[in-house]
Amino acid sequence: MEIKTIEVRDKCTFIPALAILLHPRDEADKYLLARAGFTTFQDRTVILLPLNGTRAENDPVDWGDRTMQVAHEVIETTWYNIPNGAVIDVEYALGETNYKKDSESVSV
Repeated sequence: MEIKTIEVRDKCTFIPALAILLHPRDEADKYLLARAGFTTFQDRTVILLPLNGTRAENDPVDWGDRTMQVAHEVIETTWYNIPNGAVIDVEYALGETNYKKDSESVSV
């Protein structure tokens, strides 16, 4: 498994999150993940967990809101191209803006 910190951004939105790529490293991982219902692994099975809450999802559609659903989809489809601490800009991903937001850590 791999874990990355992610900065989810949308209009007037900042959500610090953890993204976990479910890729079993060994038989212990496979066993425990299977017991949780993860018996097949697509190349990009990701659990997304906002750090300011207690909810986590492994299916983007289950979020039920645009910000987390789009961010989750972007993370799944670009996992290997995003660095730890990356900004996932929902407005940019949807083509609503022509520029990506910078991390808030740059302006702090």
